[in-house]
Amino acid sequence: MIEKVNVNIKKINPNAVLPTYGTEFAAGADLYACLFAPVTVEPGDTFLVKTGLVMEIPVGYAGLIYARSGLATKRGLAPANKVGVIDSDYRGEIMVSLYNQSDMPQKIEPGERIAQMVITPYIQGVFNEVDELSDTDRGEGGFGSTGTM
Repeated sequence: MIEKVNVNIKKINPNAVLPTYGTEFAAGADLYACLFAPVTVEPGDTFLVKTGLVMEIPVGYAGLIYARSGLATKRGLAPANKVGVIDSDYRGEIMVSLYNQSDMPQKIEPGERIAQMVITPYIQGVFNEVDELSDTDRGEGGFGSTGTM
């Protein structure tokens, strides 16, 4: 069984579409463009797409905004910041900055699915300043230090 949590949503534009899940077991809910007319995004440009929605994500959860795989692979449109984070205390409009990584202009239509949002629990770290860290076999090795294959 999939755990569910209530997320309160308010439409601030009558044309807004509430997020939907494409299948029964989908983790990401589709977010829709709330536009008055189609918008063309030129290659290498970004466009901040409004959803027309504000939401109240429960404390202890966050909304993570990811690319829709089809939109990114077939048309080259993906969130400019790769993953967006919606904190539980944010009450502004949900927007997605889409970057056109293709070599062709891409049109975004009103009501088009532009990204997906995963609601996930999180843990906050308590950051303790110390003089020394524990030793590990890996140490300071990074960026491929454990092997590339």
